[in-house]
Amino acid sequence: MTRQVFLYDPPERFVAGTVGLPGRRTFFLQASAGGRVTSVALEKTQVAALAERMDELLDEVVRRSGGAAPVPAVAPSENADTAPLDAPVEEEFRVGTMALAWDGESQQMVVEAQALVELDAEDEDDLAAAEERLLQDEENGPPMLRVRLSGAQARAFAKRALDVVNAGRPPCPLCSLPLDPEGHVCPRQNGYRRGA
Repeated sequence: MTRQVFLYDPPERFVAGTVGLPGRRTFFLQASAGGRVTSVALEKTQVAALAERMDELLDEVVRRSGGAAPVPAVAPSENADTAPLDAPVEEEFRVGTMALAWDGESQQMVVEAQALVELDAEDEDDLAAAEERLLQDEENGPPMLRVRLSGAQARAFAKRALDVVNAGRPPCPLCSLPLDPEGHVCPRQNGYRRGA
C-alpha cells in the first residue's frame, strides 16, 4: 500500500485545537487549504512539546541569521487564529512521531506528523531496526501530515497551541494538579477536603 502524505504547502490554516470538555479533551492538529481539511489526533503533551520546540527553533533561526531571517520575535496579531476547529473533525490518524525542520532555502518551517504504528519484534534491537526502516520508507511508511509554514505562521501556530494546552482545567492552588469538576482530593492536604 502506498504511503499517504497529506501535504499543505502552504496551508490556508494550520492550528492545534480540541474537542470535548476540559479533563476529557481530545487534541488535534488541523490543516486546511483549497477546501480540503486534514485533522490528526495527538496527546496534549505532544501539542505542548511541538509548540515549545517550534518557538525554540524559530529563536535559533533568528539568532543564527543575525535577525535577517523572516521570523518575527512574537506572533503577529494579524496571524492570530482563535476560531474553533473546522467541523466536522474527522481523525485521519493518531500521531506517533513528529519532526520539525527549518528549510533555509525557502525560509519555511517544515512540520511532519506521522501515524502511530505498532511494531512486533522479538527484542529491542529488532524493534529499533524495524522502526527505523518504517520511518525511512517513503513509499510504504505510515500516513503523514506535512505542513510548510512561514516564520509568522509558525509563531502564530505555537502561540495558539500553547494557549490551547493551558486552557484546560485550572490548577489547584496548593498542589498544582488539575481540578476536576467532580471534586479534587489534594495530596498536600493528605486527602482531607478543605471546608468552605
